Amino acid sequence: MPQAESPGTGVNPPVRPRWWTELPLILLVYASYSAGRLLARGDVDDAVEHGKAILHLERVLRINAENPLNRLFTREPWLGIPADFWYASLHYLVTPVILVWLFRRRSEHYRTARTWLMTSTFIGLIGFTLAPTCPPRLLSAAHGFVDTMAQYSSYGWWAGDASAPRGLGGMTNQYAAMPSLHVGWALWCGVMLWRHGRTRWAKVAGVAYPALTAIVVMGTGNHYLLDAVAGIAVMGAGFLLSRPMTRAADVVRARLRTATAPATDASTTTSSSIVSAGCQTSAGERIPRQRISRTAPGAGPGASPADAGDGAAAAAR
Repeated sequence: MPQAESPGTGVNPPVRPRWWTELPLILLVYASYSAGRLLARGDVDDAVEHGKAILHLERVLRINAENPLNRLFTREPWLGIPADFWYASLHYLVTPVILVWLFRRRSEHYRTARTWLMTSTFIGLIGFTLAPTCPPRLLSAAHGFVDTMAQYSSYGWWAGDASAPRGLGGMTNQYAAMPSLHVGWALWCGVMLWRHGRTRWAKVAGVAYPALTAIVVMGTGNHYLLDAVAGIAVMGAGFLLSRPMTRAADVVRARLRTATAPATDASTTTSSSIVSAGCQTSAGERIPRQRISRTAPGAGPGASPADAGDGAAAAAR
């Protein structure tokens, strides 16, 4: 049940989220993200130049971990095939499962966590729009990358168009590599498991899942190391904004509730009372040990039993 208004604050504390309001909200945000990600295609030449610039910077800094990982996954199918399944599926399965788990078992943390995830996702969408980036697997072969999603496509439901099912490659933006929200969302899941999981295995999964996801996105040729770093930075920015966004939503909700609340008639809010011997009681309430007696002559409304007795005696005389 909704909690009462805090005394002296004038602001209602947050209530437990309801699934029938949360589910449409999450679906709306995800649909907006998918549509925006699809529309923010940018120019292919610019995307390729951005990808080459990132790769060049990494090689100068000697941090281009994606090259050796991609060679390993290409050479070893027992690593490459599971990695492709990981990339194509867990991003869309683990995150909703963690959200549902928080909603059902850690509801006091759900709203802040959900706001963090959504805020970070929209920041990532801005990155896709401003800096379309060609992933390593789509660069020319001279750069030394192999598209493992295409190499092992016969083992899964995807083709050569990222993780999209066969025939639906045109419905995904393959140049939305910077930042990597695969890594960003995995980091969010890991933090939730570490902070709110109560078993050792939950905490192990909280560390392993984002770490392995970072390796997978580089080994499959879908992201650069700096894409992963940018994904972590986006989640950091979303975390810093999550509490202010939650408070702002509470203020807006409180104002809307006040603006739409029907006017209350003062006469209906004041309950009638009976005053007897200086004591105020609610209507129909009796003083302890009070005897019920018929109304005798001389006993008016609010009179005590003794008054009624005196009135009856006087009538007898």
